[in-house]
Order: sequence, then structure tokens, then C-alpha cells
Amino acid sequence: MVIFKVIMSVKYKRVLLKLSGESLMGEQQFGIEPKMLVHYAKNIKELVDADIEVAVVIGGGNIFRGLNAHHSGIERVQGDYMGMLATVINGMALQSALETEGVYTRLISAIEINKIAEPYIRRRAIRHLEKKRVLIFSGGTGNPFFTTDSAAALRANEIGAEVILKGTRVDGIYTADPEKDPTATKYDTISFEEVISKGLKIMDMTAFTLCQENGLPIIVFNVNDPANLMKIIKGEAIGTLVK
Repeated sequence: MVIFKVIMSVKYKRVLLKLSGESLMGEQQFGIEPKMLVHYAKNIKELVDADIEVAVVIGGGNIFRGLNAHHSGIERVQGDYMGMLATVINGMALQSALETEGVYTRLISAIEINKIAEPYIRRRAIRHLEKKRVLIFSGGTGNPFFTTDSAAALRANEIGAEVILKGTRVDGIYTADPEKDPTATKYDTISFEEVISKGLKIMDMTAFTLCQENGLPIIVFNVNDPANLMKIIKGEAIGTLVK
């Protein structure tokens, strides 16, 4: 008996998904909500099943935010390293959730923690993607003063991702904060130059400039809608495209 495999038409074959640490909190004030882990794991598995190569960068703000550490008397550099370790914890949690769904993964840390994660080696990371393993990049860039947005932009460019998918709790970029201003209107597409001139907050400027200089598009979308990721992969106009 001959079995024919249906090949899905997709726009992107290699993507980097950027998740905030806060996205793991769910309705909690801090920490990790198990149902959110399951939600993201199922979403990512759907991409893997469609033969998409997926890398993930996740923040650590649900556990510790380095930028705010000075309010606790912790100096900035120390606080940033603590924030990097928080991203490793989130990465371990996401790895466990993905493996429960039957997805092969590699947790990669920019800070050397050999008993938990692989060190980042670009060629090895790309080989993992080619073997359909989901890469979870943790530890930020491994340096203080850089956010996980910067890590996402850096890694996406290094591994040759076709797009950064920035998951948020709103459905794109607006003229103002839609949660505060009901008159705010949504952009379907916007240029890098417009984002800068209008002062719209998408990523920190280091990350944004890195994407702009290398022509790497960013799609900002509502990650809480389970259908959105696959719609984007198929080329549907979801969220806001920055190019």
C-alpha cells in the first residue's frame, strides 16, 4: 500500500518565536502557570508537525527582571545575570512541556551550565534545526545590558531564520496602547523607519536595529490565540508585519 504525504504550502520554513517570561504567568502574579506551558507546547508542536524549523527565545520577567533589580539594592550587572538565570528556568520548563508532547528539543544556554543545557555553537544549533529539533535559547546573549529581545534578534540572524514571531497579548502594533486608549488603530504592515519615527515600542532599539540592518522581518501577534501561529506560517495576514 502506498501512503501519500500531504505537503502543506507554507510561507516560512525556519522561524524564531519570541515569548516573554510574563506570558508564562497566565492569571498569576508571578511564576509559571502549567496550562500556559501546555498551550505553547501544543502550538509549537503543530509547527514541528508541519515540518517547520523552530527556535524559541523566552524571557525571564515572570521570575526576575534585571532592569528593576536596583530597586532591591542589587547592582545592574548582577541583576542582569540573575535575569539570565531566570530565562534558563523558563527554558527548562518549556523543554519539559515540549518533550511531554513528543517534541525533540535542545536547551541552549549563553551562560555555560553543562549539566542542564548545551553551550551555544552556531553550526551545531543549525544542525539541530535541520534534524527538526526545537531550539530553546536561554541565558539571553550571555552579557549584561542586553535584553532577551536582543538575544532573539541576534540568534534569529545567526541561524538564518526567515522571520521573528513576537508573541504578545495584543493582536499587533497600534498607534497607542489599545489597553489604555480605545481609539488606537492597528497597523497591518509598517516599515522599520515608521516604527522609529513614530516612537512605537516593539523591541528595544538594539534588537530592532539589528533586524532592520539585516532585513529580518518581525511579526507581532496575539500568541494566546492557538490558531495564529499556523495561520502566520501559511502566509495569512495575522498581527502586524514590520519590514
